[in-house]
Amino acid sequence: MVEQNIFLNTQKEFIKIANLLKLEPGIVEELKEPHRLIKFQIPVLMDKGKVRVFTGFRCQHSNVLGPYKGGIRFSETVSGQSVKALSMLMTWKCALVDIPFGGAKGGVAVNPLELNKQELEQLSRGYVRKVFSYIGPEKDIPAPDINTNPQIMAWMVDEYSKLKGEDSPAAFTGKPFKFWGLKGREEATGYGGVVILKKLQETFGFKPKETTLAIQGFGNVGSNFARFAFQEGYKIIALSEEDGGIYVLRGLDPEQTLQCREEKGKIAGCYCVGSVCDANFGKQITNEQLLEMKVDVLVPAAVECVITKENASKIKAKYIIEMANSPVTSEAEAILRDKGIISLPDILSNAGGVTVSYFEWLQSKAKKRWQKKEVLNKLSKTLEKAFDEVWGLSKKENINLRKAAYLLAIDRVAKAMKK
Repeated sequence: MVEQNIFLNTQKEFIKIANLLKLEPGIVEELKEPHRLIKFQIPVLMDKGKVRVFTGFRCQHSNVLGPYKGGIRFSETVSGQSVKALSMLMTWKCALVDIPFGGAKGGVAVNPLELNKQELEQLSRGYVRKVFSYIGPEKDIPAPDINTNPQIMAWMVDEYSKLKGEDSPAAFTGKPFKFWGLKGREEATGYGGVVILKKLQETFGFKPKETTLAIQGFGNVGSNFARFAFQEGYKIIALSEEDGGIYVLRGLDPEQTLQCREEKGKIAGCYCVGSVCDANFGKQITNEQLLEMKVDVLVPAAVECVITKENASKIKAKYIIEMANSPVTSEAEAILRDKGIISLPDILSNAGGVTVSYFEWLQSKAKKRWQKKEVLNKLSKTLEKAFDEVWGLSKKENINLRKAAYLLAIDRVAKAMKK
């Protein structure tokens, strides 16, 4: 299964880059495995009086550049292997955008839709109690991820502060505004992806109104990417979520689609053009059909490993902007490259979230508010600089963008270790 191999694949990619950089064996040995993987049980008293026990994880890969940093996800797909892989990717992501954090990841193996609000709060607070001694503003700063949100971060930072015996807003990011959350944090990952899209536009000279997009995933990341891309004039012709999607050839309105989904509960039937939603505008499609559509830009913004060696040959997009974590496998990458498809790697494309988390961490420590305009301006400059560095190395060495990004990131971590 893909899930079982995700860490081995991530580790294999690291070792390839380490060999190209001719890193010392000691550095390779330390970086090819996380510093620690914590596995624990969280008992939750359910509404019906029974206790259910959930398995939780926190993986800390490297803190050579600064405190560990990474999200917490509530998903049935969470496993030791997945959080090990994602924590390693976080190390490279932070290094690539040059922020002083290391990599971590965590989660609970749970379907959060099966829990009510009180049960979710118990689970969230229970998670913090289990990892309390391993996290903190100068140790490891968690954040939201799949199926977690500012409310869950609020419960977590409150529990951490109780255990610590003092107000500790800098222990978590992605918090509500009243807990020293940052304006712009919630839309930062999607916004950052559009910053990368605009750099791609600048590089290749295509026109937004003539550029078609298909976005897989319409959660926080996908919906914000769609919203900002739409504002820039791009033509979004397909959107999807877990149980399928919609196709509107003349282009759809993501804001109206979001409102329609709130009313209907799902995206199916939300064929919204301008301020009108009408079934005559489009049709329903599967996630597989969306990935294989003939579009200019494909945006996988949902889960890992959706473009694999099995379907890579069917991809017809000219460009891929990876907004999910590891949506393209290494075998698929080789096929895409042979087809001339340019794929913007996730450690660059979706780095907006962790970049703005760094700004929130600074704000929480100083307890001095940042303005949203300042947040998004600084984010844009950070990602534009990273894009230019990756693009420059790619052209100089005649290598693809993923290899260039990994070379830059891993080299930075290795140099910090030598110091």
